This record gives sequence, structure tokens and C-alpha cells, in this order.
Amino acid sequence: MSDKMISTEPATGDQIWRGKVGNVDQAMERALAAKAGWAQEAPARRMEFMRRFANQVLKHAEPFAELIARETGKPLWEARTEVEAVKNKVEISITAYAERTGMKKLDSALQGSAALRHKPHGVMAVLGPYNFPAHLPNGHIVPALIAGNVVVFKPSEKTPAVGEFLTKLFHEAEVPEDVVQCVHGAAATGKALVGHPDIDGLLFTGSAQAGIAINKKLAGDPSKIVALEMGGNNPIVVLDTPKIEDAAATIIQSAFTTAGQRCTAARRLIVPDHLYDTIVPAVTSLAERLLVDEPFAEPQPFMGTVIDNHAADVLVESRAALLEHGARDILEIKRLKEGLPFLSPGIIDTTDIDERPDIELFGPLLQVIRVKDFDEAIVEANNTRYGLSASLIGGEPGDFQHFWTEARAGIVNWNRPTNGASSAAPFGGIGLSGNHRPAAFYAADYCAYPVASTEVDQPRASIGVGLRDGDKPVRKLKDAHK
Repeated sequence: MSDKMISTEPATGDQIWRGKVGNVDQAMERALAAKAGWAQEAPARRMEFMRRFANQVLKHAEPFAELIARETGKPLWEARTEVEAVKNKVEISITAYAERTGMKKLDSALQGSAALRHKPHGVMAVLGPYNFPAHLPNGHIVPALIAGNVVVFKPSEKTPAVGEFLTKLFHEAEVPEDVVQCVHGAAATGKALVGHPDIDGLLFTGSAQAGIAINKKLAGDPSKIVALEMGGNNPIVVLDTPKIEDAAATIIQSAFTTAGQRCTAARRLIVPDHLYDTIVPAVTSLAERLLVDEPFAEPQPFMGTVIDNHAADVLVESRAALLEHGARDILEIKRLKEGLPFLSPGIIDTTDIDERPDIELFGPLLQVIRVKDFDEAIVEANNTRYGLSASLIGGEPGDFQHFWTEARAGIVNWNRPTNGASSAAPFGGIGLSGNHRPAAFYAADYCAYPVASTEVDQPRASIGVGLRDGDKPVRKLKDAHK
């Protein structure tokens, strides 16, 4: 097996990066040697390193964004927003660390004081995805480093150049090279890292299939912290609204931003019968106007490519499979350039499929499902093993309260897209979407563990019952069972 790796630009097919598969054992040796020193740094010192990192991101913002755009195929405007999120993650994580894992003391007079502090786990393995190859792994790395962990980071084999660039920015900020390392590789490298006996935690963003495999692998070792973010089959439900154009734009943003390659992207548009002929044509008309082009085109496109030709083929084949089972095209998803993974946005009515496949079609293909009323819409929204994001468009405050209460998802929005979650809030889902370890603001929770203490400056204790005075008991206790 070759140890060489190559990354190409989806929009052109040109080579962008060449490197070698990393050595997990060597990386772990270095991490183990570095973890004690990093953990002993004062939290304020570790935070200062992260602020230096944010400055490096700002300094290199434009070449960083250009690299993200080239390697992922996303438009430059969107790559710039990703770089901004990487920079902003630092202050958000510092605030989260203070709020979620800060030290607390409670005086208790003669009993001394009670204290709560947090300790790092040790060596944290981070597995990153390709859709946000800087922002999403960074959302694990920065909180882990602030908490005092060292990090071994494996970027997606589809976006190694971005992963390497991100790691170098930490090193340029004078974070020791052994404290955060980048190890390249595909599935075998990921498995080696997951299975390494010396990792203390595994932080993962990716597919449900890979996340389930990781969960099974580590289920027998409860000493390792595992945080999984695994995507979703997300619903967006429409009720009556006078703002049809705004509703259509919100649906388009939900389904087709990042060419549909967001874990929070809307996969299913659920529409009551009486709104179908109003909302679906409005969404279709807007989707037909979306510009799809290479990342640096002018005017800037709304969508770039999907990540590669295999992903494009899967989406086109999925559309064909849905049609065979009773679906109906509203707007056909098409390959736009031979040999390159450009796709037009697709909309397909899957109402008449008896058993709709509960899978995450990771790309610009939106399924439309007709229902009788709001109650049936909620049932359909929850008709999934996933549970990451759900949105309600239209309706009244009482409708949203009902939707919020009944929707099985970790993110529930009203008149807002399913995607674009705030880093200042927790991010995660239930079911196949996660394992109840929400990221973003709550990442601090899985990057350190709480240690409770009771403390007195001198030992003070006495035994007032149950002692003998010579051969005679001071006090006879009654049998507690009588």
C-alpha cells in the first residue's frame, strides 16, 4: 500500500497538495511526552496561546480562505465565513471554559470548604470532516487545548491541505508542535487512532456509519470520553405565512448552502396540502436561479461543487432510485460539467413512497413530502432515526411552542434555516445524530472532567460514637434492624 497522498481541487481536478500517510504510533509517543507539561500550564497561559492562534488566523485569513475554497469547492465568500468562525471560536471557547468548567468554592465553616475544579483528560484524538475542514475540527481542538489536553488531529483524507494549514497556524502561535499534531491518512489511519490504547478521548464529526463504528469500538472502555456528531435527515415544516418569498429563501438557504453538504441541511420539506401549490413553486423558482460555479467565479456563485465525483454520482443515483420507488421530479438534479462534481440543485417529491429511506443524502437534493395538517407534519418530521436540526416556517407562537415540544432534535428553529447554528450555543443532536455530547459552547464539558474536593488547612476530626474506653464500650448501639 502506498504511503503517498494527493488532494485535488474539485472544481478543476488540479492537484493542490501532496503528502504522506502519518505514523499514529509516533504521534502518540510525542503526545504522551508533551501532555504533562501542557496540563501544568496555567489556564490563563493556555488561553493566551489560543489568542495568539486567533491572531495568526486573522493574519493569514485570505490565503486560508482561498485554500479552503480550492480544496472543498465551496465559494470564496463561504470559505471566508469559515475562517472567521475559526478565529471567533477562541473567545467563545474561553468564555465557555470559564462558565462550564471554572473553579468554584463554597465555604462551610468548621467543615472547611468545598471546591470544584476540572482536569484535562490527556490525549484527545480529533477526526475532522471535509465539509468544514477548518471550523469543525477547530471547534474540538481549541476547547481541548484550553482545558489542558494535547491533540492528535486527523483531517479528512479529502481535505488534508486545510488540516495541515490549520495545524501550522497553531505552531506559528508558538503552541508546541507535540501539543497539537496533524496525522494524515484515510480510514486505516483513523481506525489506528481510534483503537490506540493511549488516547484518552475521541472527538468525531462525520457520518453516522463511521460514528457508530467508533462507538462500538470504544464501548468496552468507559475510561475514554467519546463525542460524536453524525449529521441528520433534517425536516423543515411550513405553515401559513404571508411572507412566501422569505419562506422560500429560508428553505433554499437550509437545503442548498454549501451545496447541501452541511449536517444541519434541510433534507425534507414537509408541506400541508393547502400550501403545496403556493410554497413549492416559489422554492423551485428560486432554486432555478441559483448560480453554480467554481469558487472564484464572478459574480460569486451560491453553490460550488460537492466534494468529489463519487459524491456527485451517489446523489444522482439516489435520485434515480427514489424515482423508481414512486417519487416525482420537481427540479431534476443534474451533473453540470463532465468529469467535475458540479451539481444543479434538485427537488423531488417523495410523498408517494411507502417507506421513504431514512438516510442522509449529503448534497443538494431536497425531498418534498405532502401532509394533511400540522399534526401529521410533526409526525413526519420525527419519522427519522436522526435528530439534529428541525425548523418551522410560518405559524403562530403557539404553533412553534407545540413544534418545539414535539420535535425530536437538538436544534429547533422558528422562521430560521435549519443550518447556521451559533457557536455561542450548544450544538448536537439525538438518535443517530450524536451521543448526547453537544459541541460548540458545550465542548468544554467533554474536554475536562470535574473533580470535587472538601478542604481544611489542618486536620480536624473526632470519633464521638462506637469507641471503647479501655475494655468497656463508651456507648452501646442498638441493632439498626430492630
